[in-house]
Amino acid sequence: MDQVHTPVMVNEVVQYLVPEKGKTFVDATIGAGGHAESLLNLGARVIGIDQDEEILEIARQRLKGFGDRVILVNDNFKNLPQILERHNIKEVSCILYDLGLSTFQINSKRGFSFQSDCPLDMRMDSSLEFTAKDLVNEYPENKICQIIQDYGQERWARSIARSIVRNRPLSTTGQLVEAIQRGIPRGAKYPKKIHYATRTFQAIRIAVNDELEILDSSLTVAINGLKGGGRIAVISFHSLEDRIVKWNFFQEAKEERLRIITRKPIIPQEAEINSNPASRSAKLRVAEKVSVQLSAG
Repeated sequence: MDQVHTPVMVNEVVQYLVPEKGKTFVDATIGAGGHAESLLNLGARVIGIDQDEEILEIARQRLKGFGDRVILVNDNFKNLPQILERHNIKEVSCILYDLGLSTFQINSKRGFSFQSDCPLDMRMDSSLEFTAKDLVNEYPENKICQIIQDYGQERWARSIARSIVRNRPLSTTGQLVEAIQRGIPRGAKYPKKIHYATRTFQAIRIAVNDELEILDSSLTVAINGLKGGGRIAVISFHSLEDRIVKWNFFQEAKEERLRIITRKPIIPQEAEINSNPASRSAKLRVAEKVSVQLSAG
Protein backbone atom coordinates (compact mmCIF):
# COMPACT_ATOMS: atom_id res chain seq x y z
CA MET A 1 0.00 0.00 0.00
CA ASP A 2 1.29 3.48 -0.85
CA GLN A 3 2.31 5.53 2.15
CA VAL A 4 -0.35 8.23 2.34
CA HIS A 5 0.55 9.69 5.72
CA THR A 6 3.38 9.52 8.24
CA PRO A 7 1.99 9.51 11.79
CA VAL A 8 3.59 11.96 14.21
CA MET A 9 5.38 11.06 17.47
CA VAL A 10 4.46 7.36 17.35
CA ASN A 11 7.16 6.44 19.86
CA GLU A 12 5.98 9.10 22.30
CA VAL A 13 2.35 7.97 21.96
CA VAL A 14 3.37 4.38 22.73
CA GLN A 15 5.54 5.52 25.66
CA TYR A 16 2.77 7.51 27.34
CA LEU A 17 -0.22 5.29 26.52
CA VAL A 18 1.48 1.90 27.04
CA PRO A 19 -0.60 -0.27 24.69
CA GLU A 20 -0.83 -3.94 25.64
CA LYS A 21 -3.11 -6.93 25.51
CA GLY A 22 -6.37 -6.36 27.35
CA LYS A 23 -6.44 -2.59 26.84
CA THR A 24 -9.09 -0.97 24.67
CA PHE A 25 -8.04 2.22 22.89
CA VAL A 26 -10.06 4.83 21.03
CA ASP A 27 -8.23 6.42 18.13
CA ALA A 28 -10.61 9.35 17.69
CA THR A 29 -9.03 10.49 14.42
CA ILE A 30 -7.71 7.27 12.97
CA GLY A 31 -6.93 8.67 9.52
CA ALA A 32 -4.82 6.23 7.53
CA GLY A 33 -4.25 4.08 10.63
CA GLY A 34 -0.60 4.81 11.41
CA HIS A 35 -0.93 5.28 15.17
CA ALA A 36 -3.54 2.53 15.40
CA GLU A 37 -1.23 0.04 13.69
CA SER A 38 1.45 0.65 16.33
CA LEU A 39 -1.08 0.18 19.14
CA LEU A 40 -2.45 -3.01 17.59
CA ASN A 41 1.03 -4.41 17.04
CA LEU A 42 1.55 -4.23 20.81
CA GLY A 43 -1.63 -6.16 21.57
CA ALA A 44 -4.24 -3.45 22.19
CA ARG A 45 -7.78 -3.42 20.84
CA VAL A 46 -8.62 -0.26 18.88
CA ILE A 47 -11.86 1.54 18.07
CA GLY A 48 -10.95 3.85 15.20
CA ILE A 49 -13.15 6.82 14.36
CA ASP A 50 -12.97 9.13 11.38
CA GLN A 51 -15.53 11.35 9.68
CA ASP A 52 -13.66 11.12 6.38
CA GLU A 53 -15.02 8.03 4.65
CA GLU A 54 -12.30 7.95 1.99
CA ILE A 55 -9.38 7.84 4.40
CA LEU A 56 -11.24 5.38 6.65
CA GLU A 57 -11.23 2.93 3.74
CA ILE A 58 -7.44 3.25 3.59
CA ALA A 59 -7.26 2.42 7.31
CA ARG A 60 -9.58 -0.54 6.75
CA GLN A 61 -7.22 -2.02 4.16
CA ARG A 62 -4.16 -1.31 6.26
CA LEU A 63 -5.53 -2.86 9.45
CA LYS A 64 -7.58 -5.77 8.10
CA GLY A 65 -4.98 -8.27 9.30
CA PHE A 66 -5.83 -7.47 12.93
CA GLY A 67 -9.32 -8.96 12.59
CA ASP A 68 -11.82 -8.25 15.33
CA ARG A 69 -9.26 -6.37 17.47
CA VAL A 70 -10.04 -3.28 15.40
CA ILE A 71 -13.44 -1.64 14.94
CA LEU A 72 -13.71 1.19 12.41
CA VAL A 73 -16.48 3.76 12.64
CA ASN A 74 -17.34 6.46 10.09
CA ASP A 75 -18.44 9.23 12.45
CA ASN A 76 -17.33 12.39 14.23
CA PHE A 77 -15.52 12.00 17.55
CA LYS A 78 -18.07 14.36 19.12
CA ASN A 79 -20.37 11.31 19.10
CA LEU A 80 -17.98 9.13 21.11
CA PRO A 81 -20.49 8.26 23.89
CA GLN A 82 -23.02 7.00 21.34
CA ILE A 83 -20.32 5.09 19.45
CA LEU A 84 -19.18 3.29 22.62
CA GLU A 85 -22.78 2.54 23.55
CA ARG A 86 -23.49 1.02 20.13
CA HIS A 87 -20.58 -1.36 20.65
CA ASN A 88 -21.50 -2.18 24.26
CA ILE A 89 -18.35 -0.58 25.65
CA LYS A 90 -18.69 1.27 28.97
CA GLU A 91 -15.13 2.49 29.46
CA VAL A 92 -11.83 2.45 27.58
CA SER A 93 -8.19 2.45 28.65
CA CYS A 94 -6.94 5.30 26.48
CA ILE A 95 -8.14 7.88 23.97
CA LEU A 96 -5.92 9.43 21.31
CA TYR A 97 -6.62 12.48 19.17
CA ASP A 98 -4.33 13.43 16.27
CA LEU A 99 -5.76 16.73 15.04
CA GLY A 100 -3.55 17.16 11.98
CA LEU A 101 -4.63 16.95 8.35
CA SER A 102 -3.36 13.79 6.71
CA THR A 103 -1.17 13.83 3.62
CA PHE A 104 -4.02 12.05 1.86
CA GLN A 105 -6.41 14.93 2.61
CA ILE A 106 -3.87 17.58 1.64
CA ASN A 107 -3.25 15.86 -1.69
CA SER A 108 -6.91 15.18 -2.39
CA LYS A 109 -8.89 17.40 -4.76
CA ARG A 110 -11.10 18.69 -1.97
CA GLY A 111 -9.67 22.15 -1.50
CA PHE A 112 -7.62 21.67 1.67
CA SER A 113 -4.43 22.84 -0.04
CA PHE A 114 -3.62 25.87 -2.18
CA GLN A 115 -0.87 23.93 -3.96
CA SER A 116 -3.25 22.72 -6.68
CA ASP A 117 -6.29 24.32 -8.26
CA CYS A 118 -9.45 22.41 -7.35
CA PRO A 119 -13.01 23.04 -6.16
CA LEU A 120 -13.47 24.95 -2.89
CA ASP A 121 -14.79 22.22 -0.63
CA MET A 122 -12.73 21.66 2.57
CA ARG A 123 -15.29 19.30 4.15
CA MET A 124 -13.79 16.45 6.14
CA ASP A 125 -17.21 14.81 6.16
CA SER A 126 -18.49 14.80 2.57
CA SER A 127 -22.06 14.23 3.77
CA LEU A 128 -22.18 17.76 5.17
CA GLU A 129 -23.82 20.33 2.92
CA PHE A 130 -21.88 23.48 3.83
CA THR A 131 -18.59 23.99 1.93
CA ALA A 132 -15.79 26.53 1.72
CA LYS A 133 -17.38 27.77 -1.50
CA ASP A 134 -20.57 28.56 0.41
CA LEU A 135 -18.63 30.39 3.10
CA VAL A 136 -16.59 32.67 0.85
CA ASN A 137 -19.52 33.49 -1.43
CA GLU A 138 -22.36 33.84 1.08
CA TYR A 139 -20.94 35.19 4.33
CA PRO A 140 -20.79 38.97 4.79
CA GLU A 141 -17.41 40.66 4.83
CA ASN A 142 -17.35 41.24 8.60
CA LYS A 143 -18.03 37.56 9.33
CA ILE A 144 -15.32 36.39 6.91
CA CYS A 145 -12.93 38.87 8.55
CA GLN A 146 -13.75 37.51 12.00
CA ILE A 147 -13.15 33.92 10.89
CA ILE A 148 -9.78 34.75 9.33
CA GLN A 149 -8.81 36.80 12.36
CA ASP A 150 -9.93 34.32 15.02
CA TYR A 151 -9.08 31.01 13.37
CA GLY A 152 -6.14 32.07 11.21
CA GLN A 153 -4.61 34.74 13.45
CA GLU A 154 -3.99 36.61 10.21
CA ARG A 155 -2.75 40.19 10.50
CA TRP A 156 -4.34 41.25 7.23
CA ALA A 157 -7.72 39.62 7.89
CA ARG A 158 -9.75 42.76 7.19
CA SER A 159 -8.21 43.56 3.82
CA ILE A 160 -8.23 39.87 2.78
CA ALA A 161 -11.94 39.58 3.65
CA ARG A 162 -12.65 42.75 1.65
CA SER A 163 -10.79 41.31 -1.32
CA ILE A 164 -12.65 37.99 -1.11
CA VAL A 165 -15.98 39.82 -1.23
CA ARG A 166 -14.86 42.09 -4.10
CA ASN A 167 -13.70 39.11 -6.17
CA ARG A 168 -16.80 36.95 -5.72
CA PRO A 169 -17.97 34.56 -6.98
CA LEU A 170 -15.12 32.20 -6.10
CA SER A 171 -15.32 28.50 -6.89
CA THR A 172 -11.74 27.17 -6.88
CA THR A 173 -8.73 27.25 -4.57
CA GLY A 174 -6.78 29.12 -7.25
CA GLN A 175 -9.35 31.92 -7.32
CA LEU A 176 -9.28 32.12 -3.52
CA VAL A 177 -5.47 32.35 -3.49
CA GLU A 178 -5.63 35.22 -6.01
CA ALA A 179 -8.22 37.04 -3.87
CA ILE A 180 -6.05 36.59 -0.78
CA GLN A 181 -2.98 37.91 -2.61
CA ARG A 182 -4.90 41.00 -3.76
CA GLY A 183 -5.92 41.68 -0.18
CA ILE A 184 -2.39 41.71 1.23
CA PRO A 185 -0.57 45.06 1.16
CA ARG A 186 2.40 45.23 -1.16
CA GLY A 187 5.61 44.59 0.75
CA ALA A 188 3.90 42.68 3.58
CA LYS A 189 6.18 39.99 4.97
CA TYR A 190 5.34 36.54 6.27
CA PRO A 191 7.48 34.24 8.44
CA LYS A 192 9.84 31.94 6.60
CA LYS A 193 8.14 28.77 5.28
CA ILE A 194 4.64 30.23 5.73
CA HIS A 195 2.77 30.90 2.48
CA TYR A 196 0.61 34.03 2.51
CA ALA A 197 -2.53 31.91 1.96
CA THR A 198 -1.82 29.38 4.74
CA ARG A 199 -3.60 31.14 7.60
CA THR A 200 -6.68 32.05 5.58
CA PHE A 201 -7.06 28.49 4.28
CA GLN A 202 -6.64 27.16 7.83
CA ALA A 203 -9.29 29.57 9.13
CA ILE A 204 -11.85 28.69 6.47
CA ARG A 205 -11.27 24.94 6.95
CA ILE A 206 -11.74 25.27 10.72
CA ALA A 207 -14.97 27.21 10.22
CA VAL A 208 -16.39 24.81 7.61
CA ASN A 209 -15.81 21.80 9.87
CA ASP A 210 -16.56 23.57 13.18
CA GLU A 211 -13.30 22.08 14.41
CA LEU A 212 -12.54 24.06 17.55
CA GLU A 213 -16.04 24.00 19.02
CA ILE A 214 -16.29 20.25 18.41
CA LEU A 215 -12.87 19.63 20.00
CA ASP A 216 -13.78 21.72 23.05
CA SER A 217 -17.09 19.96 23.66
CA SER A 218 -15.66 16.51 22.87
CA LEU A 219 -12.87 16.49 25.43
CA THR A 220 -15.15 16.47 28.47
CA VAL A 221 -17.37 13.67 27.19
CA ALA A 222 -14.27 11.72 26.15
CA ILE A 223 -12.93 11.88 29.70
CA ASN A 224 -16.25 10.46 30.94
CA GLY A 225 -15.58 7.35 28.84
CA LEU A 226 -12.14 6.70 30.38
CA LYS A 227 -11.48 4.13 33.07
CA GLY A 228 -9.86 5.30 36.28
CA GLY A 229 -6.14 5.44 35.53
CA GLY A 230 -6.87 5.63 31.81
CA ARG A 231 -5.08 8.22 29.71
CA ILE A 232 -6.09 10.78 27.12
CA ALA A 233 -3.53 12.10 24.63
CA VAL A 234 -3.99 14.91 22.12
CA ILE A 235 -1.63 15.87 19.30
CA SER A 236 -2.37 19.41 18.11
CA PHE A 237 -0.79 21.39 15.29
CA HIS A 238 -1.58 25.04 15.97
CA SER A 239 -1.91 27.26 19.01
CA LEU A 240 -5.72 27.48 18.94
CA GLU A 241 -6.09 23.71 19.30
CA ASP A 242 -3.34 23.48 21.90
CA ARG A 243 -4.92 26.26 23.96
CA ILE A 244 -8.24 24.37 24.07
CA VAL A 245 -6.53 21.12 25.12
CA LYS A 246 -4.42 22.86 27.77
CA TRP A 247 -7.44 24.71 29.21
CA ASN A 248 -9.64 21.60 29.31
CA PHE A 249 -6.93 19.53 31.01
CA PHE A 250 -6.34 22.35 33.51
CA GLN A 251 -10.04 22.66 34.36
CA GLU A 252 -10.45 18.90 34.75
CA ALA A 253 -7.36 18.80 36.97
CA LYS A 254 -8.87 21.54 39.17
CA GLU A 255 -11.96 19.36 39.54
CA GLU A 256 -9.64 16.46 40.44
CA ARG A 257 -10.90 14.39 37.52
CA LEU A 258 -7.58 14.41 35.66
CA ARG A 259 -3.92 14.34 36.57
CA ILE A 260 -1.79 16.15 34.01
CA ILE A 261 1.10 13.94 32.89
CA THR A 262 2.85 16.40 30.55
CA ARG A 263 3.24 19.75 32.31
CA LYS A 264 4.72 21.10 29.09
CA PRO A 265 3.74 19.72 25.69
CA ILE A 266 5.95 17.07 24.15
CA ILE A 267 7.38 18.09 20.77
CA PRO A 268 8.98 15.92 18.07
CA GLN A 269 12.64 15.05 18.19
CA GLU A 270 14.92 16.79 15.71
CA ALA A 271 15.42 13.57 13.76
CA GLU A 272 11.67 13.22 13.24
CA ILE A 273 11.32 16.83 12.10
CA ASN A 274 14.14 16.29 9.60
CA SER A 275 12.52 13.14 8.19
CA ASN A 276 8.94 14.47 8.38
CA PRO A 277 8.87 18.30 8.23
CA ALA A 278 5.07 18.28 8.66
CA SER A 279 5.65 17.21 12.28
CA ARG A 280 7.49 20.40 13.24
CA SER A 281 4.47 22.16 14.76
CA ALA A 282 3.05 19.12 16.58
CA LYS A 283 2.48 19.21 20.34
CA LEU A 284 1.46 16.23 22.45
CA ARG A 285 -0.36 16.64 25.78
CA VAL A 286 -1.27 13.69 28.01
CA ALA A 287 -3.44 13.43 31.11
CA GLU A 288 -4.66 10.55 33.28
CA LYS A 289 -8.12 10.07 34.73
CA VAL A 290 -8.10 10.07 38.51
CA SER A 291 -9.38 6.81 39.99
CA VAL A 292 -12.34 7.22 42.30
CA GLN A 293 -11.43 6.17 45.81
CA LEU A 294 -14.33 4.44 47.57
CA SER A 295 -14.54 5.41 51.24
CA ALA A 296 -14.57 2.60 53.77
CA GLY A 297 -17.71 2.17 55.80
